[in-house]
This record gives sequence, C-alpha cells and structure tokens, in this order.
Amino acid sequence: MNDNLDSLFRPKAVALIGASAKELSIGNVIIKNLLHYQFRGPVYPVNPKVDEIRGLKAYPSILDVPGHVDLAHIVIPPPFVPEEVENCGKKGVRAIIINTAGFKEMGAEGEALENDFLARARKYGIRIVGPNCQGIINSDPGINAYCNFTFTYPEPGHISVVAQSGGVGAVIMQAFYDMGIGQRMYASNGNGSDVSITEILSYFGKDEETRAIVLYAESLDNPHEFISVAKQVTARKPVLAITAGRTEKGAEASRSHIGGLAGNISLDLIYKKAGILTFNSQEDLCHAAVALSSQPVPTGNKVGIITNTGGPSVIAIDELVSCGLEIPPLSEEAAQILKGTMLESASIRNPLDVVATAGPAHFKSALEVMVNEPQFDSIYLNFVTPPFVDCENVAREIAAASKNTKKPIVCNYMTDKQKWGGTTKILKDGEIPCFDFAETAARALHSLVRYNNIRSAKQGSVKKFTDVNPDAVRSILDNARSQEREILTAKEVYNILEAYRVPVAPWRVANDVNGVVTSAGELGYPVVIKADSETIIHKSDAGGVVMNIRDAKEASAVAEAMIRNLGSGINFLVQKFLPKGMELIIGAKAVEGVGHIIMFGLGGIFVEVLKDIAFTISPVSDEEAIEMIGAIKAAPLIHGYRGEKGINKEKTVEIIRRISMLCNDFPRIKETDLNPLFATGDEICVVDARIIL
Repeated sequence: MNDNLDSLFRPKAVALIGASAKELSIGNVIIKNLLHYQFRGPVYPVNPKVDEIRGLKAYPSILDVPGHVDLAHIVIPPPFVPEEVENCGKKGVRAIIINTAGFKEMGAEGEALENDFLARARKYGIRIVGPNCQGIINSDPGINAYCNFTFTYPEPGHISVVAQSGGVGAVIMQAFYDMGIGQRMYASNGNGSDVSITEILSYFGKDEETRAIVLYAESLDNPHEFISVAKQVTARKPVLAITAGRTEKGAEASRSHIGGLAGNISLDLIYKKAGILTFNSQEDLCHAAVALSSQPVPTGNKVGIITNTGGPSVIAIDELVSCGLEIPPLSEEAAQILKGTMLESASIRNPLDVVATAGPAHFKSALEVMVNEPQFDSIYLNFVTPPFVDCENVAREIAAASKNTKKPIVCNYMTDKQKWGGTTKILKDGEIPCFDFAETAARALHSLVRYNNIRSAKQGSVKKFTDVNPDAVRSILDNARSQEREILTAKEVYNILEAYRVPVAPWRVANDVNGVVTSAGELGYPVVIKADSETIIHKSDAGGVVMNIRDAKEASAVAEAMIRNLGSGINFLVQKFLPKGMELIIGAKAVEGVGHIIMFGLGGIFVEVLKDIAFTISPVSDEEAIEMIGAIKAAPLIHGYRGEKGINKEKTVEIIRRISMLCNDFPRIKETDLNPLFATGDEICVVDARIIL
C-alpha cells in the first residue's frame, strides 16, 4: 500500500479536464471553488471549445498546459476517461480525481472502462480517487485546495473527514461549519477504484495537524489491512465512525443461531477490533469529534462539575451517570478553600454551584480547585451568560484553566451567541468545546472517556494451542466435501470438538434401536437420546430430543417412537444426561473478507428470546474473550450473584479461544453453534452442537 498521497492532498497545480463555462455544471463549480478558496497554485481549465473560464485561460488538452500539474480532475463522459488518463500520464500528472460516474457501478461496460483507466494509471504511477466522487479539501492556509464540487468552505482546524458517501460526508462537514468548528482535510473517494479508505485514513493519521478523524464507510475491500492500519492510527489519535445497515438482515436464511443473530454487524466489529469509536448518530459523532480534537484525554471516568445554574447540572449528572461516569465528592481540603473564595449562596460540593452572580474571580478559584482535585479526571462546566456578570472575563478564566491543565474541560454554553459574540469568540479561541444542551456536553465528555478506555485497554494475546489434532479435523471435512455435504453429522461434530479439546458431554452414536440401548448402557443411565439427521435443524421442535431416560426399556421405546415420527433414515446420538447448569452459547460465522465472527452469550431458548450476546472477530485474544463474557447483560449472573457461584470463566475463555482457533485453521467452516453449553460449578461442557460447511 502506497500512502504517499501528497500529490492528491497537497497539490501545487490543479487542472480540470472537462472544465465548463456553464455556471451550474460540475466543471464550472470546481473552478469556482478553487478560486473562492484561494488555492495557492495555478488552476488550468481544459476545454478545447472555449478560450477562458472564470477569467482563466483554457487549454485544448492537458498536454497543452504550460506548467507542471500535480492533480487533475476529470469531468467528462465515461467513454473518454481512459484516453484522458493516458494523456495525464504523458503529462506527468501524479494524481487524478474522477468526478464522473458511470463505471463499475453501472455494469459490465462500465467495469471495462474502469479497468482500462486503472491499467493506464498504473502504467504511469498515477493514483486515482473515484470515480463517482466529490474529491478532496485541504484547509492548510499554505495550500487551500478545494478540489471538490460541494459548497461548504471550512476554516482551518484539526478534524479530518473521510467518507465513502459524499452525501454523508457533506452533512458532517456542514455540521462542523455550522458549529463554528474548523476542519483540516476532507476526502470522499466514491467507488474507491484505487485510493482506498484505508490509505486515506493512514495519511490523515500521519498528519500532525489532524487531531481527530471522522470516518464513514459502507464497506471495506480489505478488512484485515484496514484493521492493521487503523490500530496504528488509533494508538496516536482518535478515529470516530458511524456505520450504516446495522439493522439489515443477513442475505440468506440461516441454519444456525449465530447466522441469524449476527446480521450485518461485521463493520461495527471491524471498528471495535481496530480501536475505533463508533456512534449511532451523526450528531453525537460530530460533538465527540469537537471534544476529542480540542481536549486532552482523561485518565479515568471521574468528573468534577462547575455550574452557575442549577437545572442543567441535574440533567448533566443524569446523563453522565447513565454513561457510566462517576461524580465523586469534593475533598475536605477543597471544600475549605472554596468556602473562602465563593459567594455565600454558593453550594460547596460536587457539583459546585457558584450561582448566577459569580464573576471571573469565582470561576477562576472554582476551576483551580477542581482541576487540582486528584479524584477528578475531567471537568464539566455549565455556563450561562447573565447580563449582570463580566462574562468575557469569565470566558478568559475558562480558557486559561484549559490551557494550563492536562484534564479535559467540556462546556454546556447557554447564551445568545450573537449578542455574546465576544464571550463566544474567547471560548472558541481557547478551544473550549461548547454545546447547547447539558446532555449533549455530557455525551461528548463520555466520548473522551471511551477513547481513553480503548487506548488503555489490555491488548491480550492470541494463543496457539498445541494439544489439538488438525489432521483429524481435515479428514472429516475432506470426507464431507467428497460427499458434497454442508451439514456435518453429530459424530463428525463431536469428533471435531474433541480433536480441539473442547469439552463435550460423554456420547455415543447408533443407527438402530439395539445400538441405542447398547450405547446407553455403556454411558450409564440417565441418558439423552437425540435424532441425528441433516434434514432436522431444530431437533427439539421436531420431537427429536428426549432427556433423562432412566433405563433400557425407556431408551428402546424412545428410539422406536423417533423412527416412527421422523423416518427410518435417522441415526441417533446418545449422551450422558448431565445436571442442568447455566446455559451458554458459543458460535462462529464466516464473513467474506473478514474471517469468522465469534459469538458468546446466554444459550438454550434464551438466545432466541433475550438475544443476550456479544461478538468479536477471530482470532480472539484472552482479553477479548474476557470482554465478551463481561459485555452481556447477564454478566452479573455469570460472575456470581447474591451468593450463587458463577461459572468457570477461565474454562469459558479457553473454549471461546479454541473455537476461534478451529475456525482460523479451517476457513471451510461456515457456521458453528455450540448451544447449549452447561456451566455447573467449575465444569463446563457442550451438550449440543452443529457445524455447517
């Protein structure tokens, strides 16, 4: 991957092939934007039919342009694009933005044109953005490159945006603009035929002026490469993302629990694996980016609150606590200092209510004390602007406190921003993230804490178990393939689990009534008898499972009844009947381009009713497995509740990791369900399982 994209984001000269004199055409708007944004280099319109466009001399061909060109836009019909890419190569152009649509997304003819221009670009070492895209923006005052046909002209700032969808990208860019927040760079790569989201993310990650990156993607061509790159970026700076299609059902009806439950979650899991902050709303994402691009990262979740109005602080506390943040009390020492510096009517506690008449000196003391309180990791501010207070100097004290502390300060700023323009400007220049509503500011602060949690989380290790027998598994899978079978028999499934040392209830297989009775006797009563047939997916619903069988007579009668009801072609799985423990599920599902998604949660009927489950991407480290166990709502029951002993978490973690390794070793496995596993005391074992190839 070549991530040197300076010719794209830092061009010294730009040409527009397909420049137009028509006011409302893309070929005219891009020229207008470059001029309006005061691009620092020459702009060369290319159009053989006119002499000048927007006061600039037009040239018949890119080959006629007199100077060197770093970056060219192409805005012409698709059939002519490959030839113009060839001409750009001859000219020495290093990067091209193809704004034109109508290529791979339109079918075979368009795909052929796309392959043609890509081959020509590679021949000359040209990087392509698009087709079917907006382009890029760089607000660096030394560049001012608005190589884009949108309409929002961002001020310089420290947030960079990369969006697969230009529509989403434009909305996010406009939201920052409306908030008065500057932006660093922007890119929308459309079809992503060459320059990928991953490359742009890497480029933004290495840009020193980019403090936070906002990402919108609908798909990723190479998820493993993306995860690798994103992990490097998120270790240095926050990446924030919102995903689409979270509620979309899988493309096919599934024959396993995980297939039906996983749905379209792989992008969220990729982001989680990469250390990216995810959001369910664009609004929350934008607010979080403002805070993360301007404030230091807190080292914990404890918040000190300063307010000059009561009600908003109550709302803020509710939101902060619901997000898992803590509001610890003031120390006695801090309280004594504040009693000497606050107004008599102030409430000396956390939240610290300095009251509406508090002036600059009161805010200064409040900030100094709260910032120096070791039990506070961040400061939350409610600041209304009373007309009887020197609000500008209050703002100066807030800005000074923020400059002199490594603790983040987030502000719920309640005012008419036009009437209090001076106060607003001081807070903006001081890079204080200000939000209109108390709960909005609280969620933004929570995002800072979330990023710290991600950044400081233990990475864990992926264990390669050496006590497994992959040859045995390979033989079973090869045999199934030779018979063109997708669903493995119970015998095959349990042999695979035993080959990877996954504990299972003692079992035997039988193909007739006598075999059932013999197997039950060998295992020792009581037993469970299950019908084993490729055509029976949910055995319990079909009457194919009978538990707690006490003797040979009952075993014989059960087997005979199953043959009558389900057909003579069935086989039988006979298992030792175990005391029922907590029912768990562990599953795996192959996702194209991603690998296997691993699932953990409550099993049995609970998995369908409660859907209390957690997912991650294989390979699963020890820390990721522990996190999965703690992520479900039933985690308190798993850990032990009101004197009840919890499950053996160490053994559960090991089973999750062994299943992860099994799926990594054998990508042919499409879906795996271990459901349920019984967890009783220190023991845990599989009592039902399914594998689909």
